[in-house]
Parts: sequence; C-alpha cells; structure tokens
Amino acid sequence: MSFRVPTVDISPYVTGTGDRAAVAAAFDGACREVGFVQVVGHGVPDAVVDGLTGAMDEFFALDPGTKKAYRTPPEINRGYSPPRSESLSLSLGVESAARMNDFFEAFNVGASRSTYGRDDLPADHYAENPWPAEVPGFEDRVWTYFTEARRVARTLTRVAADALGLPEGFFDGYLTHSVDVLRMNDYALPPGTVDLDGDLTGMGAHTDYGIVTVLWADQVPGLQVLGSGGQWHDVQPADGALLVNLGDLTGRWTNDRWLSTLHRVKPPIVDGTIRRRRSAAFFCDGDIDAVISTLPQCVDAEHPDRYLPVTVEEHLTAKLAGSRAGVRNPNTGRETERVLAGEQ
Repeated sequence: MSFRVPTVDISPYVTGTGDRAAVAAAFDGACREVGFVQVVGHGVPDAVVDGLTGAMDEFFALDPGTKKAYRTPPEINRGYSPPRSESLSLSLGVESAARMNDFFEAFNVGASRSTYGRDDLPADHYAENPWPAEVPGFEDRVWTYFTEARRVARTLTRVAADALGLPEGFFDGYLTHSVDVLRMNDYALPPGTVDLDGDLTGMGAHTDYGIVTVLWADQVPGLQVLGSGGQWHDVQPADGALLVNLGDLTGRWTNDRWLSTLHRVKPPIVDGTIRRRRSAAFFCDGDIDAVISTLPQCVDAEHPDRYLPVTVEEHLTAKLAGSRAGVRNPNTGRETERVLAGEQ
C-alpha cells in the first residue's frame, strides 16, 4: 500500500459550522495510521505567512557574525542556532549522531514569563526572546505568525479531545502556561561551508517532544517520514496546508494509539549545491509542571500501559539536553530502535 499523509479540513472547528464529528473521526484515523496530517481550513491568512517568511529571509541573510550574537546557552531554547551546532538524533539516544551534527541553522522564539505574566515560571523554559534589531519589524511579523500557529494548535487539541472521546476542553488544563516555541529553520549555506560527502544531514531523525507540532514549510523536497514498514517517505505540504504531527507526550497520553512519528530532513542537492529549504515549526508542549499519565481508555488487556507518569519539565529537559547540549538521552527504548532500523 502506498504511503499517504491524510488531509483533514478543520474549518468546522474554526468557523463553528460544519460536521465536527467527521473531522474528529478523520483526525483520529490519521493519528492512528501515520501521525502526520495535512491540515487545511486552518484560517491562517496568507499575509501572515508572507510576513513570517520575509522576516526569516531577512534574518538568515545577515552575516554569520551578526547572527551568532543572538546565540543562547544550550539550556535556553531561544535565539540563533548555527549550522552543525545540534544533533536531533541524540534526543533519541543515538550516539552516532554526535559525529554527524545537523547542518540547518535556526532561530527560536517562544512564550516567556512576560507572555503569561508570571515570574514564578522557570527561567530556562520561559526565557525572554532576543529579538534581532538588525531586521526591522522582525518581532511583529514573527509574533503575529506565532499567535496564529498557537491558535491552530489549540484548535487541534479540541479536535483531539473529541477524537479520543474526552470531555470538551480536556486539554485546556494542560495549556494555561504552555511551553510554546516557534523554530524557524533555514537549509541553505554559502558555498564551501559544508562537505557534500554523501552523509550530509539536514536534520537528523527524531520525534517531536511535546503535544502537537504545526509546521509551515516550503514545497521543496527534504522532509521524510518513517512509515510502519521501516521505509522513509518524502512528504511535502499541499497547497495552502500546514503539516501537523504529534509529539512524544501525545504518544504517552494515548499509549501509542496515536503515533509520534519519526521524521528527518535530507537536503536536496542539485549540481553539488544544496537547494534552499525553509520551514517554521510551532511546538505546543504543555504546561511545564503538568503530569502526563496514560489515558485510561487507551489501556486494556491487549494494550497494557507502556509509560510511567512524567512531568513536561522532566521530558523536555532530557530531550533538549540531547539535541542542543550533546548529552545522550537515556530515557528512550522503542524510539531508539526505530531510528536505528530506519537510518538507511
């Protein structure tokens, strides 16, 4: 059977009119079978996306020295990440990733203490954003998109509650001060900065860490998803669609009824040069002090509980230490086996 990422129109949840039950059923099927969804009817204006991509283009066009001035310590998931400074596969405990750092560059912004008006939140997960002064309007354009992507993510949690047969608003209690991060990625480097030796990795194989990810991406090849048969499949966003995938916390909640799917980026190389690819991933990761426990309706005699309860902070700290600080994450099992089996 051919691999396909299902398309789900969520407009009934956006506009308040239409068959929400059909949307929830389609979303459930996509989450069970693939873990990735092409979401349309999301309501994000084209002008907002254009503003985001323009801001990204202007920042990534700055000289390396200027960009590196916005680098933050590994424990602070904000600011600029230069090429070859991260290894996403280490978040899954794969040691070989340390020799093959991912070549993408990125800039991260996120919900801070001031966003929620709370000084008691941990400073590392709720750090203030280092907005680049060299790009006029960067903060406004990026934060406008951030707000729209957050709205889409919250809408998807309402869809998820219906799809799982949970009370309306079930996930709201986990999102009062959610660790929300927007990562803007650039997969283009000046000539001579990388060695095109056949092992180049745009972004290593990984699962996302939190609840749900909302991805805007160019319609340029590169993103690959690991299917149930252990094969990597190319995925590109459909016209006007946002690619949505589930994170590890949702996998835990649902006892893997819904899939936190492994994915990676392999850079498209044309005539010895890397074709540019851009993406912006919004990660909705939940309240830092929330405890994630398996939903009772996802446990039965044939599907025993696979996970112990974990706080969002414990989970994110181990994952980020792997990707950003090069510390192997020991709290993986099936994930590590899956990425090793599908590395070819």
